[in-house]
Amino acid sequence: MLKKVLMMVTLSLMATWTWAAEYRAGVHYFELPFPVKTASTDTIEVTEVFGYLCPHCNTFEPLLAKWRKQQADDVEFVGLPVVFGRSWEPLARAYYVAELTDTVDASHQPMFDAIHLQRKRFTGPKALADFYAPLGIEPEKFTSLYDSFAVNMKLKQGDSKLRGYEITGVPAMVVNGKYRVTAQSAGGHQQMLEVVNYLVEQERAAN
Repeated sequence: MLKKVLMMVTLSLMATWTWAAEYRAGVHYFELPFPVKTASTDTIEVTEVFGYLCPHCNTFEPLLAKWRKQQADDVEFVGLPVVFGRSWEPLARAYYVAELTDTVDASHQPMFDAIHLQRKRFTGPKALADFYAPLGIEPEKFTSLYDSFAVNMKLKQGDSKLRGYEITGVPAMVVNGKYRVTAQSAGGHQQMLEVVNYLVEQERAAN
């Protein structure tokens, strides 16, 4: 019996070592030279950097949604929209309005669907307010928040984080403000989540 237990422990350790050996800094993920402070030290923060206009983010979203449901309570998920140009900013503002009104869960996938399946193009805040109305945000509320101090501050803070994360493309994920993972570095969208899982476990072990 003891021999069997020792064998199982040995196999488990070998699997862990093999898993760790598969993912190398500078290859499958990147250590940030200057870690970005997270909102809480009690949880492991995992940030998805995305853009609603990005087709790769659209493809990644269903995988990410499934992954999120599988996470333990010590993992804190954060969404961070990028602004790569003028056409990206209204959608980033809309995300922050949804965040402030606690309607991201109801509106996030529908926004991807609207852009990539229904081919909608949002020309300004009114069109966005009309879209979000059936998703839980009154148009008046949406309009008042769209260009508010709170949303402007979120955009400013988001831009600061994006520079700290050294983001050049999306989707990307950042673990605890220390490690950046991309589909290119990991080898694909599903592999990106697997590398994130590895880094989450690494952060758990360090705490």
